[in-house]
Amino acid sequence: MTDAELLIRSTRVITPEGQRPAAVAVAGGRVAAVLPHDAPAPPGAHDLDLGTDALLPGLVDTHVHINDPGRAEWEGFATATRAAAAGGVTTVLDMPLNSVPPTTTPAHLEVKRRAAREATHVDLGFWGGAIPGNAADLAPLHAEGVFGFKCFLSPSGVEEFPELDHARLTEALGEIAAFDGLLIVHAEDPGHLAAAPSPEGSRRYADFLASRPPAAETEAIAPLIDLARRLDARVHVLHLSAAGALPLIAEAKASGVRVTAETCPHFLTLTAEEVPDGATEFKCCPPIREAANQDALWAALADGTLDCVVSDHSPCTADLKVPDFGVAWGGIASLQLGLPAVWTAARRRGHTLADVARWMSTGPARLAGLDRKGAIAPGKDADFAVLDPEATFTVDPATLHHRNPVTAYAGRTLHGVVRATWLRGALVAEDGDVTGRAGRLIARGA
Repeated sequence: MTDAELLIRSTRVITPEGQRPAAVAVAGGRVAAVLPHDAPAPPGAHDLDLGTDALLPGLVDTHVHINDPGRAEWEGFATATRAAAAGGVTTVLDMPLNSVPPTTTPAHLEVKRRAAREATHVDLGFWGGAIPGNAADLAPLHAEGVFGFKCFLSPSGVEEFPELDHARLTEALGEIAAFDGLLIVHAEDPGHLAAAPSPEGSRRYADFLASRPPAAETEAIAPLIDLARRLDARVHVLHLSAAGALPLIAEAKASGVRVTAETCPHFLTLTAEEVPDGATEFKCCPPIREAANQDALWAALADGTLDCVVSDHSPCTADLKVPDFGVAWGGIASLQLGLPAVWTAARRRGHTLADVARWMSTGPARLAGLDRKGAIAPGKDADFAVLDPEATFTVDPATLHHRNPVTAYAGRTLHGVVRATWLRGALVAEDGDVTGRAGRLIARGA
């Protein structure tokens, strides 16, 4: 351990084996060893004692809409990754839509990389997109290092990223399966959405909820699973909201289908019953559902049916959040708040910080194949989030780093204050202030 330049001690280090007192040695930007709490510091190493503050692996958020370039007034690489760093998130994967151009060709990917290269505060990678007409671009995008491919089964909300019908979904998944890639899917059935009552002109959240029924999710996920089974393909269900789809996913996993699924902090912490009329900062697709549905999502996290919790950070300018649930942009801004939001609810339900780290760091890292991320263990990148689990704070949008101060968490008191964030052994945020820009662009397999 003589080459270690940093030793971080805590009585609560979250390791793959659980929480324990330990000292974590860092050398060359990686975890060199996890030692007993009272281990002596190597000569010349900086010895940092966190006391009872918890040391977690840096969060990995594989579902972030940065919108840059093209809609950078909604969110940009610098602001999004600054919010990530302040919130204990050390790795972000950017979704392929809401930017112009979308990440649907290798040339478009290079446009995104050029925009991001000098702006990122945390490590940043990219998903590719699967849309009608770009099947020939999927293998070249894979070769360029995207982590997988996102598609929609219903309209995405932006014209430059159309949805796939069943024939085009089959074509795209066949192409992706040929190189054992990953397809990540916004799974809502367009027929069920078209048949539901429109919420346009309504301020009532109940009307919006009725427009995105649970059956829209279950009726999209069932044929997706069947197709994955037939093609022996890898598929991942994004932002699962409807608990009725959980038995389908559990059964598919048990039978060997290569399917995974995520949910989001807002589905685990907010409920339909509490959304005020006109409060479109709570609007997202699929929607926040009722408390009983939320209970089932928590149970599915506990039993492994759901693999991870990621933000689906999808911000916009404040003027697009008009108080009409049929017209307002659908998306919740939460990148900086995911860890305390989930911990607040998790601790109340009897879960541990080790559970939260598994859902928000280890699980997303495994999904994306990020072998050096997601755990405090020898050989992993020295990416850490320092959390005071007992401290509370009230969310003030003015203190958040994402570009537009709109969030569904405004005014909520949350448990868990992120004291610091470390990226590959470098301090990048402390007490809400982002202190350094150490982020790199990352690629699948690199």
